[in-house]
Amino acid sequence: MSNEIEKVKCLIIGSGPAGYTAAIYAARANMNPVLYQGTQPGGQLTTTNEVENWPGNPEGITGPEMMIGLQKQAQRFGTDVRDGWATKVDFSSEPHKVWINDAKEIHADTVIISTGATAKYLGLPSEQHYLQTGGGVSACAVCDGFFYRNQEVVIVGAGDSACEEAHYLSKLCKKVTMLVRSEKFRASKIMEQRVKNTENITILMNHDTVEVLGDGQVVTGVKAKNKTTNQDFEIPATGFFVAIGHKPNTDIFAEYITLDETGYIVNVPGSSKTNIPGVFVGGDAADHVYRQAITAAGTGCMAALDAERYLASKH
Repeated sequence: MSNEIEKVKCLIIGSGPAGYTAAIYAARANMNPVLYQGTQPGGQLTTTNEVENWPGNPEGITGPEMMIGLQKQAQRFGTDVRDGWATKVDFSSEPHKVWINDAKEIHADTVIISTGATAKYLGLPSEQHYLQTGGGVSACAVCDGFFYRNQEVVIVGAGDSACEEAHYLSKLCKKVTMLVRSEKFRASKIMEQRVKNTENITILMNHDTVEVLGDGQVVTGVKAKNKTTNQDFEIPATGFFVAIGHKPNTDIFAEYITLDETGYIVNVPGSSKTNIPGVFVGGDAADHVYRQAITAAGTGCMAALDAERYLASKH
């Protein structure tokens, strides 16, 4: 790596729908954006086999195909897309300083953070296997619930998001079994009551997931443990949904950027602005509510427009 400092107008950190959309807008505005793809080029969507809720693809599209298309579109307008990830920042003064792979130093007039959030999983080998095969493990009911219409599924979680996802699945699936690892919900009372009052949701309190069962390609069931009796048993299911939270990828910004109690970036309402002038955010790094590709893309657009206006105000 060169020790020479590189100066750029617009640095985009992250390459999901937010990052690439920001790049498309920034490039078309002659901001000469440089985009670093991060540790997971293309973001979470690269682990999704079928995307059917992205506008303009009536037959659906795979996550990897979609991200390759967004990358090519960003590059078509002149975005410099690079391998590597940001490992350190210094936003104490302008220009903003960002280090890539602990080596290359970049000075940027504007920075767009689109590092996303990573879904938390149980970490079971079987869970990870069927996540990789695309055979029935998901961390997003809104994204993937449609594929399990009139089928039986299992969902793990105890918070508001888990209850929301279970309720959403109940409108599509024949039966939803909810595994709650403790003896009580972490969700608000209203959400807890909603799932308890839904006829086709079975709630199993104080239960652990032991293994995701399948034929090697697709999920066929879940082995659970009743922690009270210490007995294992199998639940037939074609889908296994994990709703135990997300971790925003924002640790390196914590010294400078205002984060909420769970690590999401706090943006100025109605904009992509952070507490640091010239630093903007798009996508799931700031969004703990919707977490959809289309909303991420929308906020990526906002970030590029806000960055363009910021640059214009400086000249």
